[in-house]
Amino acid sequence: GRDTRRSRPTPELRSQGLFGVPELSCPEGFQEAQDKALQESEQLVQKACSTPPGPEIVMIFDQLSDALCRVADLADFVKIAHPDFAFREAAEEACRNIGTMVEKLNTDVELCQSLRQLLADEVVMGSLDPETRRVAELFMFDFEISGIHLDEEKRKKAVNLNIKILDLCNEFLTGTHLPNKIDKHVLPEHIRYNFTAEGNYLQVAGLHADCPDDLVREAAYKIFLYPNAEQLSCLEELLASRNSLAQLVGYNTFAHRALQGTMAKNPGRRCVTQKDFEMMTKMKVKYDIDPGLYCPFFSLGACMEGLNSLFSQLLGISLYAEQTQRGEVWSEDIRKLAVVHENEGLLGYIYCDFFQRPNKPHQDCHFTVRGGRLRENGEYQLPVVVLMLSLPHSTRSAPTLLSPGMMENLFHEMGHAMHSMLGRTRYQHVTGTRCPTDFAEVPSILMEYFANDYRVVNQFARHYKTGQPLPKSMVSRLCESKKVCAAADMQLQVFYAVLDQIYHGKHPLKRSTTEILKETQEKFYGLPYVPNTAWQLRFSHLVGYGAKYYSYLMSRAVASMVWKQCFAQDPFDRAMGERYRREMLAHGGGKEPILMVQGMLQKSPSVEDFVDALVSDLDQDFETFIMDS
Repeated sequence: GRDTRRSRPTPELRSQGLFGVPELSCPEGFQEAQDKALQESEQLVQKACSTPPGPEIVMIFDQLSDALCRVADLADFVKIAHPDFAFREAAEEACRNIGTMVEKLNTDVELCQSLRQLLADEVVMGSLDPETRRVAELFMFDFEISGIHLDEEKRKKAVNLNIKILDLCNEFLTGTHLPNKIDKHVLPEHIRYNFTAEGNYLQVAGLHADCPDDLVREAAYKIFLYPNAEQLSCLEELLASRNSLAQLVGYNTFAHRALQGTMAKNPGRRCVTQKDFEMMTKMKVKYDIDPGLYCPFFSLGACMEGLNSLFSQLLGISLYAEQTQRGEVWSEDIRKLAVVHENEGLLGYIYCDFFQRPNKPHQDCHFTVRGGRLRENGEYQLPVVVLMLSLPHSTRSAPTLLSPGMMENLFHEMGHAMHSMLGRTRYQHVTGTRCPTDFAEVPSILMEYFANDYRVVNQFARHYKTGQPLPKSMVSRLCESKKVCAAADMQLQVFYAVLDQIYHGKHPLKRSTTEILKETQEKFYGLPYVPNTAWQLRFSHLVGYGAKYYSYLMSRAVASMVWKQCFAQDPFDRAMGERYRREMLAHGGGKEPILMVQGMLQKSPSVEDFVDALVSDLDQDFETFIMDS
């Protein structure tokens, strides 16, 4: 899969550290980078405490946030993705130390006082632009949910709980990826080759959901999801600690604390009703397509060309492959893309970590490595992100070929990356995807609608040997199977969201996390619980999306409304692309999500609109479709 995109000449750079950060040419550099950040943050704290109320306070807070995030965000990525254990370990240590500093700052009374004086000064507040005002309020909000209003002893307790939660999150995340081992003699001989052998054991590192063999999928499911006692107690302790923290700082439950500042606002307003689910459940029909027939049309090169062409038509943006320097990347198969606008020039960089390798977590994700912001000297600090996928390597006879699901995931993650590139805010604290969770998935889910549209797919899907386009009948079969799966997927998402709300609701939990899983699954999901499995122990989103998983459904509803109203008629409409950039992407988290949605749709959606948007996606011509098949 040679990349066919045009290359940009790069200035010669010296041999570098990771992401071009000079200190990070060796694991020990993390200590150096971290100490520098901590020193810088101490100076900024003193500066903030001695600056009179004014916009400069917000600038200083944002610099403080940037100094810490520049190391923490990078380390967050390195600690899970770097092939070298020493790098992973050093990054994890840096994360912990910076995290500790952040928790201390969030309960620093004097620092908070300087911000409070600004917020209390009506004249000065009245003179600030809306973005600066919002950023000031968001920083204040971080103090409040950390317990700044408590007495010193309770504040210390809150800091310690927060640090304990950080550690438990780390431990839980690591546990979600760890393979389970089984004596190889337990499995029938003809399926053993699907799993990695280690002496007399086989390692099961995932669900093998794409495998055509039922027996392999069943074995993987039962082994990978077999409960691990340490992981179970880690989850229980994490949920209990989150609950204690929430109550300590004055919330009923962790869910109440988590939903402040989101579109949903209150855990009581569950958007989708039982009736809607029942309607979704009736639509579960098996409609198989063989991904193998589609893969030859979706070579990685073709898919990247497709994205490049779509972005250039909609937004005037092109992706250029750029040479990386020695030491800048953590594996030689990483590609670096420069994101360039036809008039505005270079907007930022995307590092593509697309291929499978040993010890790499099997999940597709987007990481902000450096947030964009306006620097003190008037230059813009360019955003840097990583997209991580698990694609197969190319072989001698074929380039990397993507299944339809992988192609959709590539589009999804690229949606996040574009949000990061175009959310060019003045403040790093609200740049790109740093926005409320229930808005963060909108740009990525919207890209899935493009990935499932015949007009878009037809632009790039070409057979890697013959160059033949994907036949229209195959595209419509793919879309139909998508719609059928959509009902099951929606049900699954709702089940996840409800489970997450119960886990973070009233404590002590009435039953074990596994019993709650079984009960919720039987109530909300069509498939029965399999005994001796504990899927929640693999639910890594409980860390990043604790009590906010519902936001995936919120985002899907918004993306659906935007697609139908703005792009379904013409997915390449430049004027709509520009409106989308201006109203939704450009603000990052610097504007209330609901205001961005209103700006894009030019009306204010109601709860009913949200539910309708979710259900109508499933509803199209179902009866006729079932009759036909």
